[in-house]
Amino acid sequence: MTFDRTVKIAPSILSADFADFGREIQAVEAEGADWIHVDVMDGHFVPNITFGPATCKAIRPHIKTVMDVHLMIAPVDPYIEAFAEAGADIISAHVEAGPHIHRTLQAIRGAGVKAGLAINPGTPASVLEPLLDMVDLVCVMTVNPGFGGQKFIHSCVEKVRTIRAMIGDRPVHIEIDGGVDPVTAPLVVAAGADVLVAGSAVFKGGSVRNPAPYGANIRAIRAAAS
Repeated sequence: MTFDRTVKIAPSILSADFADFGREIQAVEAEGADWIHVDVMDGHFVPNITFGPATCKAIRPHIKTVMDVHLMIAPVDPYIEAFAEAGADIISAHVEAGPHIHRTLQAIRGAGVKAGLAINPGTPASVLEPLLDMVDLVCVMTVNPGFGGQKFIHSCVEKVRTIRAMIGDRPVHIEIDGGVDPVTAPLVVAAGADVLVAGSAVFKGGSVRNPAPYGANIRAIRAAAS
């Protein structure tokens, strides 16, 4: 993974067909996805349960781009090694998920994986300040985590602008997760974001048998963002 600030579209497999992840990933990558975003939820930190390291390990051979694993779980630390071994390129943990986020970020990087730090809509940007030299990515939640298909929270755009100023010339991505579509994408990209997670906005209207809409959806988001 070489660092650059070009806009990357990262479809969330939360909106894919759970019974056909391998072919869904192949289809969405063939249609122009830059990264694959994997939302891991535990039913405790967020009100939903998705999947764990075994699923990540099973889908890893199908991912030719970047496997971007977003841990919406608490505690995080006991599971870092398992997700690293499952093939994650990036592991993001939530600053709200535990009292020792500094140690969590150390552990992620210690496992040989890029470290991401996710923050919820109600968390101020200022929490990032002492941690920015330890991260490769900041994931700004623009919905409250737990479910796909929620409405974008517009007050988060200003937070993105603040974070971009804080990052300065550090090689740190700003990722947006929640409610990204051709309407909201240009707002967050203008504020400084470069990785756009999109679930329903990418997968709507398509399927493994008819993947062309995936490509059309990705191109529409990319065109709006640029």
